[in-house]
Amino acid sequence: MRENQTGLNEVLEQPAMLSLLPDVKGADVLDLGCGVGDLCRKISALGARTVTGVDISANMLELARKDAPSGVTFWHQPMEDLDLKAGSFDLVISSLAFHYVADLQDLFRKIHLWLKPSGVLLFSIEHPIFTCSQGIHHGWVKDSSGVKICWPVDCYSQEGQRESHWFVKGIIKYHRTFATLMNALIQAGFTIQSVAEPVASAEAEKQQPFLKEVSRRPPFLLVKAS
Repeated sequence: MRENQTGLNEVLEQPAMLSLLPDVKGADVLDLGCGVGDLCRKISALGARTVTGVDISANMLELARKDAPSGVTFWHQPMEDLDLKAGSFDLVISSLAFHYVADLQDLFRKIHLWLKPSGVLLFSIEHPIFTCSQGIHHGWVKDSSGVKICWPVDCYSQEGQRESHWFVKGIIKYHRTFATLMNALIQAGFTIQSVAEPVASAEAEKQQPFLKEVSRRPPFLLVKAS
């Protein structure tokens, strides 16, 4: 999907992330849940001094390390287990990884410590409207002919673990309300600068009609905090 540039990551999430990036020239950047390192490479190309990518998947990091540019390094470790020096980074970034973290409040506190006084945290997660529902209530409600009628918002206030199926069964994620996410950042010492729920442009919808359903329920939430 990523190679074909047809997924929502490429069409919506990544452009939105890049649009919210602060100036990274000469910056030291930490990417939590870096996957195959695409975002690390983009940030390096924008002039970052160092980029450190962290991921729990050895397979993804094997791909990430291939032809990695100078100044980009990758660590194989769960982000929750990191023990880093205070004031090490100008920017901490994370793309669609924090909804896999059980104790996000603790991670926010650590990130606040790792950032320099002028540092920025920028992350994307699956939208709480997307993560909230469970079991038979998850996904589009369709009529008898298969037309998508609505996306049910159910069990929204019941935060906690969710099990989903995406290519493989048993993927564990954690649902949190919008308020919980914002308050966790504030309690960790952050000031929220920007919040985004990206949808496709009218032109993009014409080119790829499946994007029209995105405006009916936002798949991603992006937050920029200092």
